[in-house]
Amino acid sequence: MLFDMADLSPDNRYKLLTATVVPRPIAWITSLDAEGRVNAAPFSFFNALVGEPPIVGIGIGGRHPGRAPGRWKDSAANIRARGQFVVNLVPYALREQMNVTAIEFEEAVDETAEAGLELLPSSKVAPPRIAHSPVALECERFVTLEVATDRTIVLGRVVAVHVRDDAVLDAQRCHIDTPALDLIGRMHGRGWYARTTDRFEMPRIAVTDWVRKRG
Repeated sequence: MLFDMADLSPDNRYKLLTATVVPRPIAWITSLDAEGRVNAAPFSFFNALVGEPPIVGIGIGGRHPGRAPGRWKDSAANIRARGQFVVNLVPYALREQMNVTAIEFEEAVDETAEAGLELLPSSKVAPPRIAHSPVALECERFVTLEVATDRTIVLGRVVAVHVRDDAVLDAQRCHIDTPALDLIGRMHGRGWYARTTDRFEMPRIAVTDWVRKRG
């Protein structure tokens, strides 16, 4: 069935994308506001986009309920003002804490305190990282695209990466025990997620092997 996006409402366009582009990794962003207060919020329009320079992209959309139209969400406003943020990846063990930080609290509420999260200093940026996240990407704003009055695409340059020690197989070669991270991803609807424990291996095919097989 063909869905012409021009004929659909914004809600239905959103539903089509989020029901089909799955699973999506979750950027659990920590940032600081102008007063130095910590904000934490998860976003699933997220992925690594470029290896060199190392760039991640996050779509931050929708305004906070009860605030004036055109008011960016706290994460977008903080990144725009300060130019730095941390992307913490979400393990299964922290799924409930992540969900707490998705609550639309008032601006002055510290989501990390509400979720009982421990924070640690970052090494190259001002915003802290979430202590028990197995991976934290320290980022500096690379480009910010305002795609609507309250919707922002943030491209961030990764300047440092923290990986939990037990998940590092070979630090010199940057080999990581990815399954040990036990990360989760966003699925469809308002409450469905997926774990990375169900996987299969399929090596890439060299062109010479393909030619030999076909010939």
